[in-house]
Amino acid sequence: MEKKWFALYVHSRQEKKVARLLDLQNIENYLPLHKVTRQWSDRKKTVEEPLFRSYVFTRIDEYEKEAIRQTDGVMNFVYWLGKPAVIKDEEIAVIKQFLGEFENIEIQNMTPQINSSIKINSGPFADQIGKVIKVGKNKVKVLIESLGCLLIASVPINKVLNLPAKK
Repeated sequence: MEKKWFALYVHSRQEKKVARLLDLQNIENYLPLHKVTRQWSDRKKTVEEPLFRSYVFTRIDEYEKEAIRQTDGVMNFVYWLGKPAVIKDEEIAVIKQFLGEFENIEIQNMTPQINSSIKINSGPFADQIGKVIKVGKNKVKVLIESLGCLLIASVPINKVLNLPAKK
């Protein structure tokens, strides 16, 4: 079987411990760390913190999943559409390259904005481009211009990708 990257959801502040335990089991893993300068009342110190809080990536075969679940600190795999989410090798490589080239990195979740262009990445409207007309807590109402008519679809927010603004 081919090894694939999976994201593990781990207990808060247990990322380094989980990575160390996986190393002891000879299970390939990756914990993206970035350097952050912390200010205390008497000094400054640079520390390494997880880039993605509560996540550790692991590259495993299908048969290794149960051993992973039993590792202390691991809550479960991150799921997408009812299955453990597979992360592409290229995406892991991009994270590694990015961390090698830049410092003081921060993560921001992108939420669609009204009038922004988005691309739907799964479902019956997959690969359709539309314009956001309303943003709810878990859904985005998207205007899709196709077939000479206007379709308005409420799409789960996790199924859309923001597109760069047109110049």
